[in-house]
Amino acid sequence: MKFPPETGAHINRRVGLQRVLLASGALSFAGWAQAGGQLEEPLVDSVRTALSSAIQNSAPPIPEFTDTESRLKYLRWLGAMSERLKKKKPDWETRKEFLQTVWYESKRAGVDVTLVMGLIQVESNFRKFAVSRVGARGYMQVMPFWTRVLGDGDAGKLFHMQTNLRFGCVILRHYLDRERGDLFLALGRYNGSRGKAPYPNAVFGAKRAWEFAG
Repeated sequence: MKFPPETGAHINRRVGLQRVLLASGALSFAGWAQAGGQLEEPLVDSVRTALSSAIQNSAPPIPEFTDTESRLKYLRWLGAMSERLKKKKPDWETRKEFLQTVWYESKRAGVDVTLVMGLIQVESNFRKFAVSRVGARGYMQVMPFWTRVLGDGDAGKLFHMQTNLRFGCVILRHYLDRERGDLFLALGRYNGSRGKAPYPNAVFGAKRAWEFAG
């Protein structure tokens, strides 16, 4: 099918509409994430119940420590990560809240905080409102079907920082358990590319930038 050539007026209207959409955020190519997404799969009732319980726990992301050395180690980590993340998140309070929540949710789910930071870098490049071409959302690019399976079905909540990080860490823990601790396979499952090397290798590479000796 052939369309008539655009006139100058048509072009001006189209460009003007694109500018309005870009300004409003309705059309934002920078907001797209490049990673894939988890694949929906049936969950046995016991697994669904356990995951739902982990998601619904409303404890706030406030680190608690049993001794002074643990607290000091956390503060050293926070300072080091803050410097590395400054270009992505220039505001100190925003950066602190994000790092505190990543640390809390990683520890809560029993996953390596360095791995989570690497995964976030690959998935969203630390963009809160990133959306992939398959619909995955937020920092950890969580697929909307998880809110239906484990929550109230409100996919909009995946743009809330703590909700997104909690879903992401719990899902990653689930995949690690499914793969009996095999990081390569678990990361592939998280991305929807199980058994393929590019995604796990990208996360392993990004992870190195967030390692911390303490």
